[in-house]
Amino acid sequence: MKKTFFILSVIVMLASSSVFAQYDELGRSLNTITTAVPFLQIAPDSRGGALADMGAATSADVNSQAYNPAKYVFNKNIFGISVSYSPWLHNLHLDDGINLAYLSGYYRPTEMDAIGFSLRYFNLGSILFTEDGITGVNYNPNEFAIDFTYSRRLIDQLSIAMTPRFIYSNLTLGQFVDGQETKPGIAGAADISLFYEQDFRVKGFSNSTLRAGLNISNLGSKMRYSSGTNRREFLPANLRLGIGYEMDFDGYNKLAITGEANKLLVPTNPVYAEDTLGRPIYDEYGNQLIAYGYNPDVSVPQGIIQSFYDAPGVGYGKGVSPFLEEMAEIAWAVGAEYSYRNLFFFRAGYFFENKYKGNRQFMSLGVGLKYNIFNIDVSYLFSTNGQTNPLANTLRFTLSFDFASFNKEEIKNQGKLR
Repeated sequence: MKKTFFILSVIVMLASSSVFAQYDELGRSLNTITTAVPFLQIAPDSRGGALADMGAATSADVNSQAYNPAKYVFNKNIFGISVSYSPWLHNLHLDDGINLAYLSGYYRPTEMDAIGFSLRYFNLGSILFTEDGITGVNYNPNEFAIDFTYSRRLIDQLSIAMTPRFIYSNLTLGQFVDGQETKPGIAGAADISLFYEQDFRVKGFSNSTLRAGLNISNLGSKMRYSSGTNRREFLPANLRLGIGYEMDFDGYNKLAITGEANKLLVPTNPVYAEDTLGRPIYDEYGNQLIAYGYNPDVSVPQGIIQSFYDAPGVGYGKGVSPFLEEMAEIAWAVGAEYSYRNLFFFRAGYFFENKYKGNRQFMSLGVGLKYNIFNIDVSYLFSTNGQTNPLANTLRFTLSFDFASFNKEEIKNQGKLR
C-alpha cells in the first residue's frame, strides 16, 4: 500500500526551510527553524540515541564521527568499524521501509593522529507520483552524506578535528512543481570540532575523568532543488556544546553523567508586515516587508552570525523579548551511562526542545554489551509531551568492532587483557 500523500508531506517538510505561521490557544506563534536535509541532525547510532542524541562530550567510540570527530584520538584502540540501523516512523505502521542506515569507522596511525569516515543514508520509502489523478512513476526518494575526518592532539588533553562532507538529496525524481522541474540537491559542508579529556584523582573514587566537547557542524553551501529558481535552502549548521564527568568507583563500576546544548546556526523566520485585512505588504521592489526580525535570505556567513540575534520576539509570544526567543532556540539534553567491567552498559537520557521551536521532548533508554572486539548497542525512545516522534517506540541497533591491534594474536587475547 502506497502512502503517497503522507510521504509527500514528509518530503515537503524535510526539504523546506520556511514554515507558515501557526498559533497556540494563547495566540503565540510557533516559529520553528527548519532547513534542508534535516536527516543530518538525526542521532544515527544506538549509544548516542540512548543518551538523548548526545555525543559531544561522551567518551570516544567508533561513532564519534556523528557528534564530535575530535574524540577519535582518545580511543583506547587503534581501529574500529560500526553499522547502525534506525527504522523511521515505525510507530505509524507504515510498510514503505523508511529508515536511516549509518556506517562509520576510524584508524589511529599514531598516538597523536586519527582518521575517520562515515556514510549516512536516509531511505524515504516508496512513493507513487500522480498528477491530476493520473498514476505516474513509482519512486524511492533518498538522501545520503559521506564525510571524512582528520583528528590530531594539540596537547595530551586536547584535540581538534576537521571533517569535510558531501551531501546529496534526491526527493522528487525531477517532477514538476509549480511549473518548474526539480532536481537533486547537492551541497558541500564541513565540521570543526574540539575535545578535552582530563583524568584526575578524587577521594573515594578509583579514578575520575572530566570531558568537554565542541562541534560546529554542516558549515557549507546552500542547497537548491530546482534550476528554475534562485531559492536556496540553508543546511542545518549547528553548534553542539557538551560537558561530562565520569566516576570510576572501584575499577569495575563506572558512572558517566553528561549534559549538552545544541543551537542551529540558521536565520530565524521573521514576522512579516500585514495590512488591516491580513494581507502582506510589499515594497516598491516586490519584497515583502518585515515587521519584526531580520531578512532570512542572506549568505551563509551572515546567516550564522545573524542566528544569534535575529529572533523577532513577538513571533514567539506576546510581550516576549527577542532575547528570550533566542534562548528558546537552544535544545538541552542530559544523560547517564553506567558500565560494569567495561562489558555491560545501561544508558538513559532526556531531551528538551521548546514547544515553539520544534517541541521535541523525549526520554531515551539503552543497553550495550561488549565482548572482546565485538559491541552491540540497542536504544529505545518515547515521547514525554504527547508529540509524535518519528523514532518513538522503536528499537535502534548498532553493531561495531573495535580492534586494539592488527596482530591476530593480540586480537585473540584482547578480551583477556581487559
